[in-house]
Amino acid sequence: MSVSLTSPPSLRRVLGLPSLVLFGLTYMSPVAVFTTYGLVQQQTNGHLPAAYVVATVAMLLTAHSYGRMVAAFPAAGSAYRYARSVFGPHLGFLSGWTLMLDYLFLPMVSFLLAGIYLNSQFPGVPGWTFSLGLLLIVLVLNVLGVKVLSGVSAIVMGITAVVIGIFVVLAFGHSAAPAGDALTSFLPGSSEVSLILGGAAILAFSFLGFDGVSTMAEEARDPRRTVPRGIMLATLIGGLLFIVVAWSGSLAHPSTDFENVDAAGVELMVALGGKVFSGIFVAVYVLGCFGSALVSQASVARILYAMGRDRLLPAPLGRVHPRWQTPVVALVLVSVVGLLSLVLSLEQAVVMINFGALVAFSVVNLAVIKHYLIDERDRTPRSLVINVLIPALGFVSTAWLWTGLTGETFVVGFVWVAVGLAYLAVTTRLFTRPPAEVDFSE
Repeated sequence: MSVSLTSPPSLRRVLGLPSLVLFGLTYMSPVAVFTTYGLVQQQTNGHLPAAYVVATVAMLLTAHSYGRMVAAFPAAGSAYRYARSVFGPHLGFLSGWTLMLDYLFLPMVSFLLAGIYLNSQFPGVPGWTFSLGLLLIVLVLNVLGVKVLSGVSAIVMGITAVVIGIFVVLAFGHSAAPAGDALTSFLPGSSEVSLILGGAAILAFSFLGFDGVSTMAEEARDPRRTVPRGIMLATLIGGLLFIVVAWSGSLAHPSTDFENVDAAGVELMVALGGKVFSGIFVAVYVLGCFGSALVSQASVARILYAMGRDRLLPAPLGRVHPRWQTPVVALVLVSVVGLLSLVLSLEQAVVMINFGALVAFSVVNLAVIKHYLIDERDRTPRSLVINVLIPALGFVSTAWLWTGLTGETFVVGFVWVAVGLAYLAVTTRLFTRPPAEVDFSE
């Protein structure tokens, strides 16, 4: 069945390359390096920067694959759109459904983290009140449109960049490492390589969000050119920021001993700039959570919009508000899911997001190979490198990341997939007919 969508309103193309890069960086939130700083610094025996180098390379491989698929299919929907176009509507639906497990809960994690950090500064106020307030602000700003979103992202990244810059200067000024040992944290011994690989598997999830740039393809100008570049630049710049911050921290505090490994970032800030700078850091960390929630909600709303427009989810999700030209119904649904941040713990929320991300990464890497090598029969030497070799390496690196997931994550993931299969079976009469398909142009 084909559904024709010719009537307005529709999404508006207003985003250029700088806005897309800022979108991706805000999604990743560079201050997230401090979330697992102490844990991975200990796990890698003081080689956190080296672990970030490995994670950055692994993520760039998959970022390349997203760019190749955007060039072929510059439409909203991210992994869902690519899987549907390459592997068919049934696998496309399951890919989008699984991706939602990641995207739906990422804003919730940001709300939770903000509530936890603000409650630590204002213990008299329950953390859930901060989470709820942030949720409402994020919803309103997203409804107002991508221009507002772009402006807020620029402000968040500007403030974050200033604080990171101050941190790096202070860290180098307080460096406790001899000049000859400045690069030690990048140079592991043979017995530490496995430790770094394990640490990189954890750190790779700091990059969740670079793929969110692809969900804005229908609101980007010249998406075949700007979106692939935006994805790669956001991943590369984010990785470099992570590496520089990790290296700076290692120079200022080369020891792997922390009073509280979960609060190692705050401990490091106190050592460098006292309680005042530590307070500033907490404020910027919360601001980063706000920015990440803002753009991650925008991303998942576009996924729901694309699937609702294709009649794979209830049709109201695929509607755009005539005044603000944003998918308001989808945005409200994401906010309703975000209310779980008021009752769930951080550990319960985090366990839900990694499965969906890795399924999406795997599907996109394989989709590049099938689309260009098999469907398009593009087998020139250049194509074999950029459309086969690099995506294959991306798939291998993603497969390696699967080893870092917990058993609980797999349970949650497979239950979610089972629910999606059941929904698909009902809507397609036990798979006897394909899901609805939309024929729309750029």
